[in-house]
Amino acid sequence: MIKQFTFNHYEVNCYVVSDDRVPTEGEKRQCAIVDPACEASFEDSQLLQYIEAEGLTVRHILLTHAHVDHIAGLRQCCEHFGLPVTMHKDGRKLLRQAEAYGSIMGFAVDDMSDLDVVELNDGDVIELGDLYVECRYVPGHCPGSMCFVVTTHSSVSPYRAASSPTPAVITGDALFHFSIGRTDLPGGSYPLLIEKIKTRIMTLPDDYTVLPGHGIASSIGKERKYNSFLA
Repeated sequence: MIKQFTFNHYEVNCYVVSDDRVPTEGEKRQCAIVDPACEASFEDSQLLQYIEAEGLTVRHILLTHAHVDHIAGLRQCCEHFGLPVTMHKDGRKLLRQAEAYGSIMGFAVDDMSDLDVVELNDGDVIELGDLYVECRYVPGHCPGSMCFVVTTHSSVSPYRAASSPTPAVITGDALFHFSIGRTDLPGGSYPLLIEKIKTRIMTLPDDYTVLPGHGIASSIGKERKYNSFLA
């Protein structure tokens, strides 16, 4: 199951990716939080209440990238669950700069340079119960940008979530519905972003759901047909 929340004044999509197994007695289903962007206390509560209500154990806190709008609630999330942040090593500089960027962009975030970090590499695979989460490095919007390809162990009868069936790819700010991420910020590169989208995202089958960092969901097939940036 992939549950979407939209948080903060930049309307960032935060996702909770959880396995769909029926747990045995005393067991909890596993999940990962992708881009904990909670800005207000009521947003923190929405996220925590969902995880508690679903009986989930948070195994990972993943970042698509470390722009401040995507990590507004990162420190609170890491401290609440007692977990490190899991991200690509090239995003560490942005993590260290979060407090400074926050003051410019209207986010009251704490210093995050002291957070424990588990580094991801291109091609790493995270297992969450019956799910595989493949990590694909897609720089160009900013350094350290990752996409997460979510599939089930069984390709014969994948489960179906209410809003976003697997298989899916969480694209952060690399690929949007009929658009792409901006490349005019520090570390951005339009040619690199286009190259990586084509070689690391658009190689997926057409039926994969695209779950972006902002805005509405799409599919690989729709983006292949209608996204003018990829023509």
